[in-house]
Amino acid sequence: MKQIYLDNQSNTKLDERVLDAMMPFFVEYYGNPQSIYSLGSISKDALETARQQVASLINADAKEIVFTASGTESNNLAIKGIADALKSNGKHIIVSAIEHFSVLNSVKRLKNEGFEVSFIPVDARGNIDEYELKKALRKDTILVSIQYANSEVGTVQEIKKLVSIVKKSDNTSNFIVFHTDAVSACGTISVDVRDLDIDALTLSASVMYGPKGAAALYIKKGVKINSQMDGGVQENFKRSGTENIPAIVGFGMACEIAKKEIIRNSEIVQKLRNKLIAELPKKIEHIYLNGAQENRLPGNINFSIEFVEGEALFLLLDAKGIMAASGSACANKNLKLSHVLTAMNIDVAVGQGSILFTLSKFNTEEDINYILEEFPKVVKRLRDMSPLYSYFTKTGKRKTAGPGTDFDDHSHHCDIEE
Repeated sequence: MKQIYLDNQSNTKLDERVLDAMMPFFVEYYGNPQSIYSLGSISKDALETARQQVASLINADAKEIVFTASGTESNNLAIKGIADALKSNGKHIIVSAIEHFSVLNSVKRLKNEGFEVSFIPVDARGNIDEYELKKALRKDTILVSIQYANSEVGTVQEIKKLVSIVKKSDNTSNFIVFHTDAVSACGTISVDVRDLDIDALTLSASVMYGPKGAAALYIKKGVKINSQMDGGVQENFKRSGTENIPAIVGFGMACEIAKKEIIRNSEIVQKLRNKLIAELPKKIEHIYLNGAQENRLPGNINFSIEFVEGEALFLLLDAKGIMAASGSACANKNLKLSHVLTAMNIDVAVGQGSILFTLSKFNTEEDINYILEEFPKVVKRLRDMSPLYSYFTKTGKRKTAGPGTDFDDHSHHCDIEE
């Protein structure tokens, strides 16, 4: 059966050139980089080479890169580590309502420790409300964390403008650290930390054709941060633990490849994305694109399809060899929208039928044509079994299966603080 992988926002296929770079460090150069003998020195050199490669991708200094094991760990280190280091200056933190759960749950933990957190809303396309950001800034604000691009709906924020709003505000008395979770952006679109004037940034290897188990946190020189792992001297005391040299080497190579190929890959993937976005609505009625039209990740397609449920949609697509992701949390058996779609005020009944396709450089036009052929068939099959769709075709009215419940009911939206 034909297999088409379209879940690249969660993990990408490893580039063979990355694997080639990693292999010697599994079986030949296995020394601990903290050791002074020759095998250790080889690993140490490889570690620092990778650090430079990662730094070069985002125009940082190598000394500003701290290696971690995942984007989640980097976000935890950024949020908790910076808050801990600056708490004597204030205990107010600002994040957006559509952050990754590694940010949202980190600030939830900090709230339990006495910090105050403001959640900035977004508009119907997932763009940060700039007015609300300005209004949220206070004298005791110490940290702002707003993701660079949303992995679910693809919206790319105007980070440089948001940084300027924060740093030029008259409402504050502190130096505010601006962190951005750029896992979905780095390696996919160009990111320059110097040009953006940001203070901390999270990036990960696993979504840029690198290995799982390697990520990094950029911390601008002079920004205070406290380690969240007690141990030894690794990563300049900011992240203790024996370094995963094979994965870090792969991460460095993935960054080097991305820097060279990012424009070409982006153009190829965006062309495929645009074809799918343009053609699917011609074949399927009552289908709605979620996220920004223009400022959007090159490979992101998120649609809500009315009168179908996401879980059944994924199962039937998988049976056709099409592997996608959920644009809602209905697959978690709670029939709730994701916190991202909820923040965008997507109708709960429509959002339950959302689907997320994320393309990679390995996808082809043949893949897109196959989706355009099979996806409408799947939707038709599900709608043919749907009493809601049957009711709609007969009456022209929308309703849920529950008696007296209107399709416009938003009462089932989930709370990001749950």
